[in-house]
Amino acid sequence: MSFSFVKAVKNTHRHPLNKLFHLVGLTLYAFALFSLISYLANDQNQNLILSLALWLTAINLFITGHMIEDNVRAITAVIVFKYIRSKLYKNQKEIRISNNNRHHLIHSVTK
Repeated sequence: MSFSFVKAVKNTHRHPLNKLFHLVGLTLYAFALFSLISYLANDQNQNLILSLALWLTAINLFITGHMIEDNVRAITAVIVFKYIRSKLYKNQKEIRISNNNRHHLIHSVTK
């Protein structure tokens, strides 16, 4: 079963208020990132505090929108965290299996 990004977005963004919050939040997020990058590029006209405030406001709008839909676990940060955790868990499991196979191989050779 393959993962469809479009279906996932459509299923987690149904409420009109959530869509509105995401639209406003995305605009603020993009402006905040642009402003922050400009500030880091030594543009003295950009305000660091304003950039961070806009960025945090955008994130709060995203979270509030998902709280309205009662699917806070569908926000990007949670999905990325779960993905990384699943990959780490899978790698740990593979390492344990590999170590067990090595142990059994060494044990059988020494008998």
